Amino acid sequence: MTDSLKTLSEHRCFGGMQSFHEHASREIGLPMRFSVFLPPQAEQGPVPALMYLAGLTCNEETFMVKAGAQRMAAELGLALIAPDTSPRGAAVESLPGASASWDFGIGAGFYLDATEAPWAQHWRMESYLVHELLPLVAQALPIDGQRIGLFGHSMGGHGAFTLALRHPGRFKSLSAFAPICAPTQCPWGEKAFGGYLGAERSAWLAHDACALMQSQTAPPYPAGILVDQGLADKFLAEQLHPHLFEAACRAAGQPLQLRRHAGYDHGYYFIQSFMADHLRHHAGALT
Repeated sequence: MTDSLKTLSEHRCFGGMQSFHEHASREIGLPMRFSVFLPPQAEQGPVPALMYLAGLTCNEETFMVKAGAQRMAAELGLALIAPDTSPRGAAVESLPGASASWDFGIGAGFYLDATEAPWAQHWRMESYLVHELLPLVAQALPIDGQRIGLFGHSMGGHGAFTLALRHPGRFKSLSAFAPICAPTQCPWGEKAFGGYLGAERSAWLAHDACALMQSQTAPPYPAGILVDQGLADKFLAEQLHPHLFEAACRAAGQPLQLRRHAGYDHGYYFIQSFMADHLRHHAGALT
């Protein structure tokens, strides 16, 4: 698998290395790109890592360029992994609607394995991330594959919650910025799930963070989940619904720190403002 891995660029950063990569994905069936920040401690041996899942319209560069995470990651000895959000390329762009908008198209993979045509062939982001990308980076880079945390933003917050809950024990820590908490109950999720998973709404619940949390028989993250949400976020009322996830965590006995911030919106200035807290949250579980 590492034979197809290509390093596109490398950049010295806070004593570590920021790099961008491409490889031929067996799960997606197309080339996929991802980025990695290795802290200085990686020169001495494998380090724990955080995988960040980005939101709608983003790619593997967005987090590394905009989030301002590398300085503290270097101090804490954490690697950062940022995959692309969706399949790309000619095979994708030829699908109906894929190049016109995010509706089941570029930048909107929703971190699941699609079951409906034409999306099922390439839209296999869950299998790609869990079964292909993480083993690949642990094999090719000085990353400890047994110490992986997960976080994300918006659609990526949805992905972080659902992948963590669908793969118990795989991720040692969990947090999110302005996550889509109940995709079966918001327009973004209904549109994407209807396209990727079909019209049967009962099948959607397997990818809904609130439903997944409600089904837990014991708290999956007893040390707590951290969520930050801006109260000036224009998507808060219609799309995000953090109060529903809060209620689901309360019912499951899952400790949750849901912090609501006056004046903050949905963008990366908000994410930058609280990134240090998230990195420390994960470092406590991983290092």
